[in-house]
Amino acid sequence: MMRAMIAQCKAELLRTFRNKRFFVFSMIMPAVFYFIFSSTVGDNTDVGGAVWKAYYLMSMTVFGVVGACVNTLSIKFAQERTQGWLRMIEITPLPSSAYVLSKIVSQSIINLVTILFMFLLGSVVKGVDLSMAQWIGCGLWIWFGALPFMALGLLIGTLKSVEVTQVVAQLIFMGTSILGGLWFPTQAMPKIMQDIAFYIPTFRYGQGAWNLISGAGLSYTGLLILAGYGLIFVVLSSYIIQKQKAV
Repeated sequence: MMRAMIAQCKAELLRTFRNKRFFVFSMIMPAVFYFIFSSTVGDNTDVGGAVWKAYYLMSMTVFGVVGACVNTLSIKFAQERTQGWLRMIEITPLPSSAYVLSKIVSQSIINLVTILFMFLLGSVVKGVDLSMAQWIGCGLWIWFGALPFMALGLLIGTLKSVEVTQVVAQLIFMGTSILGGLWFPTQAMPKIMQDIAFYIPTFRYGQGAWNLISGAGLSYTGLLILAGYGLIFVVLSSYIIQKQKAV
């Protein structure tokens, strides 16, 4: 089973790295936005106790990882489901749990590539200066904090067709990125939008990294809200997948 799962992971990685959508939403777009907006506002402007170029680096890294989980993962899953790939998996020795686990493992590797790419970009090109503990802490937070968004990607991938999945994934990705303060800080938003951002998972995801670079520490409220979203997404996606199998 382990050998089959490793082979499945390799296949997932190859498919993703050949996918232009992955590079656009997870690397090119975050990098372009980072250079445009960090230069426009001013690299060393103070935002939430951190310099803007470091603060926005975390925002765009989170943005890239969410894009990979919500856009790339959901569309791949929808394509495999509509093409009957899941039914074929069921008649092979590879258990369904191993198939899902291979998705999670391969997506985690992809997310790690995005994180390293953005961190190197910020450090080498923009001169973002953080301690080793901050780099590692932020990297680990963004890496593990992506789990709820992987579950969201699988949930979106259960929709009726690939076309519908693409539209919904894009709307959710862009909508939660803007409302969650990834494009611009919530401090610059109207009061009502700040109140809405409090409950948006992308805000809580980004908040962890922002707090780590400003020295504020992780928010337990944010952790609980993000974990709650993850649990809801897992339960819903599992229920829908089982129901679709039964049909």
